[in-house]
Amino acid sequence: MNPLYADFYQRDTLEVAPDLLGKYLVREIHGHRLIGKIVETEAYKGPIDKGAHSYNYKRTPRTEVMFGPPGYAYVYLIYGMYYCLNVVTEAEGEPCAVLIRGVEPVAGQEHMAFLRYQKSLEEITSTQEKNLTNGPGKLCRAFHITKEQNGQPLWEKDFYIHSGEPLDTSQIIMSKRINIDYAEEAKDFLWRYSIKDNPYVSVKPK
Repeated sequence: MNPLYADFYQRDTLEVAPDLLGKYLVREIHGHRLIGKIVETEAYKGPIDKGAHSYNYKRTPRTEVMFGPPGYAYVYLIYGMYYCLNVVTEAEGEPCAVLIRGVEPVAGQEHMAFLRYQKSLEEITSTQEKNLTNGPGKLCRAFHITKEQNGQPLWEKDFYIHSGEPLDTSQIIMSKRINIDYAEEAKDFLWRYSIKDNPYVSVKPK
């Protein structure tokens, strides 16, 4: 499996976000290889985007990673309990990133189920299986992604994104981002990208 390197991410965030669809998130942990196909992303362009933590170049200890080189993980905590995985994009100094919102499990589902529910795959319900990785906090728990991965490059042997098959543009849906009603005009930007009709998309696009 060939990881994607910095040159893939050092492009406009609105190009990287849809291009990540169909790529594979890989995590090696506890002797298990976990693989998920990326099916939903959101773009955040700090310099102009009121939905971004780094809006107007706001630089804090939390957002520092966004100002660094592209291809590094920006992991933060929401609601005091859920981690979210983002990938830094564009040139160093331009605080932009792509949020990974949903992945489709491909391999390692047994260990994902244990990490999410402390149960075997056979013990979880069909609803729990559907909810395994269909959201940013859910996928981070299923892949055991925490603040320890914040600031890591996404091409390390135990944590990386590798290339999949390119998608036809007809498979990609653009829609409004989720839970950013505070972001004024930015809440209406069509900067969420998802694979059409995939069951692991967190919220069905309208």
